[in-house]
Amino acid sequence: MAEVGLLAPDARVELIEGEIIDMAPIGTNHASVVNQLTRLLVMAVGERGIVQAQGPARLDRYSEPEPDIAVFAPRADFYRHERPSLAQTLLVIEVSDSTLRYDRDVKVPLYARHGIREVWIVDLQHNELRVYRRPQGDSYLEQKVTKVPGITAVAALPGVAADLSGILSG
Repeated sequence: MAEVGLLAPDARVELIEGEIIDMAPIGTNHASVVNQLTRLLVMAVGERGIVQAQGPARLDRYSEPEPDIAVFAPRADFYRHERPSLAQTLLVIEVSDSTLRYDRDVKVPLYARHGIREVWIVDLQHNELRVYRRPQGDSYLEQKVTKVPGITAVAALPGVAADLSGILSG
């Protein structure tokens, strides 16, 4: 939308089911965790994927959320001319310091309906990692909540895991 001049280039919004939603401002704790996760995932994923921080993930013409982090299948052009497809989206991560209800009740079902294989919510208010895997309908068959995330695998990339031990100790 910003690309065609409908919104200011710096507008903090996302398109969810045809509705333009204002996004919460990014605080220092949130930004720090996004930076930490980005570093951990870049190192863990290596050449097996592309880690994107705070960019759009097009689900369909009516939904283009901006997860805090997404991991996409590798591509030589780094998706220069088109957004990654749903099949190329391996993991989506939302860092939640004031948006847990929205992330959990709106975005996770949206991701499931579009077949996003895996979603993590880093819940900074409750110091929990919520992992959702195996989408079916508008939910996930596998859901796990932990206060001690430790080594966490990326399901779509066998053998790839990140040590998330320090992300909740802000």
